[in-house]
Amino acid sequence: MQIQIHARNLTVDQKLQDYVEKKLNKLDKYLPNIAEVHVDLAIEHQHRGGERAIAQLTVRNERGAILRAEDKRETEILAAVDMAVDKMYRQISQYKSKRRRQGGDRFEVADPELAGLEALPAVSDDGDLEDAAEIIRRKRVDMMPMSEEEAVEQISLLDHDFFMFYNVNTSKVNVLYRRENGGFGLLEANIS
Repeated sequence: MQIQIHARNLTVDQKLQDYVEKKLNKLDKYLPNIAEVHVDLAIEHQHRGGERAIAQLTVRNERGAILRAEDKRETEILAAVDMAVDKMYRQISQYKSKRRRQGGDRFEVADPELAGLEALPAVSDDGDLEDAAEIIRRKRVDMMPMSEEEAVEQISLLDHDFFMFYNVNTSKVNVLYRRENGGFGLLEANIS
């Protein structure tokens, strides 16, 4: 398992690096074949004063599954890392319990290799993740071909957090979204 630590407005000293690596090396017991873990640590200066510690973990296993957990704390970076790791345990638990339809009303474990692994450590559930996801609304969207600049204008006019559009420059469906720290992000789908 390869661990990459990136920091913004923060110096990663040996103590912090050892702490993060110790926490993340335990993940391999609960999710096999982890190829890499990206750790993004940051300290943000808030407009109202004070600082906020942010820890984001992205885990990729060799089968292509991507799990992500993030935590923001008003306190220190170590607390944010601890909470992000706890959230990652819940993500792994959900991933391991996924079922696929076998036929009729029968279901099987989506990845039988995961069934025999060590049980996850108990973590407090703060209600961030639901036990069972359910689609409660479905909506059809008519899309007009437009450029990225036109999509930015449209999301601003609608005052939405995201906007789906057909990009005339790439001939693909894109999603434009507002970032928490300002500006926009653009999701471009690649089918692999």
